[in-house]
Amino acid sequence: MVADCVITNECALAVSADRMWKVSCSGEALLKACTDFFVAVNVEGDGGPGSVTTSTLSTAAAAASGGSFVRGRVVARDDAARVLRTEVLESGKVRNQLKFLVNEVKVEVAGDDACLAKFRVEYERIDGDGALAPEDQAVIVEGYLGILKAIEPYLVANPSEFA
Repeated sequence: MVADCVITNECALAVSADRMWKVSCSGEALLKACTDFFVAVNVEGDGGPGSVTTSTLSTAAAAASGGSFVRGRVVARDDAARVLRTEVLESGKVRNQLKFLVNEVKVEVAGDDACLAKFRVEYERIDGDGALAPEDQAVIVEGYLGILKAIEPYLVANPSEFA
């Protein structure tokens, strides 16, 4: 796969990189921390490369993304570097415009109880027409940022969880 287009963004979070990483890589933890986004998260596999995750979206998240679920496969997972790379197999209306969509999340230490979550989304449109429309790119960015921002208050309110 050669990426035709790339979207990058980052988010500073007031939780440790280790705790953020643990939640980011666990379907059970994501379901617990992101109740506004997910109503079910099913992981087939051990969470490593080849594992497939199907996340059923809440009504609000489904309305925002244009689909009721997201299904993705782990391409690479590096626990030491805290990098997770997944290929989105099925999702909402934006995915239907694309040959492929691969996302990568990296969680970096930014202090004792702080981290920087960086994400990168690579995609190629089916019609070969370059970048998605700005509003479709915003759906992708808002989805990732929204999940990260939902995890943060959960971890702050539950300091012993995923410690």
